[in-house]
Amino acid sequence: MSAIQAASKRPVIAITPGEPAGIGPDLMALLDYDETADWVCVADPDLLDDRARLRGRQRHWPRYAPGVRGPSILPVALARRAIPGVPDPANADYVLSCLRRATEGCLAGEFTALITGPVHKAVINEAGHVFTGHTEFLARAAGVTEVVMMLAAGSLRVALVTTHVPLAMVPAAITAARLDATLDILNAALARDFGLVRPAIAVLGLNPHAGEGGHLGREEIDVIAPAVMRAQARGIRAVGPVPADTAFVPARLAQADVVLAMYHDQGLPVLKAQGFGGGVNVTLGLPFPRVSVDHGTALDRAGTGPVDIGSMVSAMTLAKALSNRHARP
Repeated sequence: MSAIQAASKRPVIAITPGEPAGIGPDLMALLDYDETADWVCVADPDLLDDRARLRGRQRHWPRYAPGVRGPSILPVALARRAIPGVPDPANADYVLSCLRRATEGCLAGEFTALITGPVHKAVINEAGHVFTGHTEFLARAAGVTEVVMMLAAGSLRVALVTTHVPLAMVPAAITAARLDATLDILNAALARDFGLVRPAIAVLGLNPHAGEGGHLGREEIDVIAPAVMRAQARGIRAVGPVPADTAFVPARLAQADVVLAMYHDQGLPVLKAQGFGGGVNVTLGLPFPRVSVDHGTALDRAGTGPVDIGSMVSAMTLAKALSNRHARP
């Protein structure tokens, strides 16, 4: 492929609605799909038709085939008809099949990016599948040992060293190898995908006051600070460990392109408080772009309740931008 062809390649973006009883199918029914990309909804056609009718919409979903322009549907059948607001473990295989098919398409170059709707992890596990989240599923499917979960809302970006791990297991999961890989992936992805030359990374401590010189824990002294120093030696603009309770004040944020939190609920509550409903989740380190909404299944709103499409619109905008960046030689 020539540089001109690569730069002008039209994005073909797969979308999985996620939990069929949740808000994901509603988003598919309500979205206005712009004409600058091709959108492939990997889903049950009857599910999307049902949800569109409940929302007072009539949509025409042509079947997906290479070269089809605009929105189309790549059919995957539900095991049982979905009832809005009532998750059914019988449809867990369907959720994973949609995700698996979309991932295979991304890995094969059929799709240029993947957008994922919210899933119901408990229902999938109740059906007998070990499923901790999209991030871990996609890493295994792509054969990647290390990925980084990052959420973005406006100019605020928060990445995670550990993701869906019980809090009691977090300290043991913060290893030298994990920190090194996370900082390398984060630095490279922000430069390539977000155009940030030598991004500034604020690395949080694990303990209150970043360990208070070892009096409140030694993870900062023994693991985190040495990782920051190694990253600096590799040319990465990392600073820390920074106390988490002051890391998000405006003066500190002005000096950082991204905040690297040690665990899920250390950094994400701040981001979601500032930008919930308009943020996106990005998986860094995969061989293809993957973005997601920043909210859950909203079972109480499926079918008839109020819907905010802001996060999905943001995800679509970012997926197009990342598709174009990945297409460049």
